[in-house]
Amino acid sequence: MVTVAIVHLGAGNTASVQFALERLGADVLITADPAAIAAADRVILPGVGAAAFAMGRMNDLGLTQVLRDFSRPLLGVCLGQQLLFETSEEGDPVPLLGFIPGTVCRLNVRPDLPVPHMGWSRLNITRPDPLLAGVGDGAYAYFVHSYVCPDTDATLACADYGTEVPAVVRTGNRWGCQFHPERSAEAGARILKNFLELSVA
Repeated sequence: MVTVAIVHLGAGNTASVQFALERLGADVLITADPAAIAAADRVILPGVGAAAFAMGRMNDLGLTQVLRDFSRPLLGVCLGQQLLFETSEEGDPVPLLGFIPGTVCRLNVRPDLPVPHMGWSRLNITRPDPLLAGVGDGAYAYFVHSYVCPDTDATLACADYGTEVPAVVRTGNRWGCQFHPERSAEAGARILKNFLELSVA
């Protein structure tokens, strides 16, 4: 059984992520304990709220370096994807985990499109990856966000919300989903199943 540590930062939809993973047979722990996170087979970094708050909590809890050093599959969800990048413009500019170059910026869309981007959008898969195996191009995923990651070589899939939204990213053993896979029906369940089955090599 795969052990998954969901990083608990005091905010975020951790319970629904836990239930989704348990339905797939994972052994799930919601924790802020550095040793438990370091020992897990997989780590999920969820997030709701501001980047500065999340990074402050990680620093206070002694988790920042633990996450940077984690060598097995790690998945950032929603804000958790944004935290994989270098910096964010949200509030006071704040350094993030720094795995992927670039700055997270506020969504800049047409006046008729509300921000946050909230609801179902189609995924346009731009590069194959084991995380997306079996997910059809054009599959729907559920988004809730006001800030957007830059489009880089790490982008695996995008969504269209009046602008191109990098929806799935990867660098090495670290993946990110800007949407909520635990709320994204069949496509989201397949992504989480793939995450549990990723090679640790």
